[in-house]
Amino acid sequence: MNYKIKKFSELENSELYQILELRCEVFVVEQNCAYNDVDNKDQDAYHLLLEDNKKIIAGLRILKKGVSYDQISIGRVVVSKEHRGLGIAKEMMLKAIEFIENDLNEKEIKISAQAYLIDFYKSIGFVEVSQVYLEDDIPHIDMLYKK
Repeated sequence: MNYKIKKFSELENSELYQILELRCEVFVVEQNCAYNDVDNKDQDAYHLLLEDNKKIIAGLRILKKGVSYDQISIGRVVVSKEHRGLGIAKEMMLKAIEFIENDLNEKEIKISAQAYLIDFYKSIGFVEVSQVYLEDDIPHIDMLYKK
């Protein structure tokens, strides 16, 4: 398995297609949630990808300050159904945090987490900073990481 981080402009067409396909499979089909995943935030994001035999099996995006929040943000964290339960999401989050701290010199990260994942994000160092709210009919909560 191979991790890579790329700006949008560095993505190959096949990589972009696989990212959108995976996010659609999980966030739209599997979670039965009709929403617009293509939100014009990908173009100015860093994309952390995990490939296995040239197939993207997991990914996330890192959004600059001011795009979603005043802080840098991590979002669209996704792992293919066949690769869940292997610790990939945690490993990806830790790699993203390391990149944000070391390469982007940022100390705070804000996320909108699905509420059922609160304990997962707490285990990485995030704390709750809002009440639970509905986003696309799915309970979410804002969480903050500070180095």
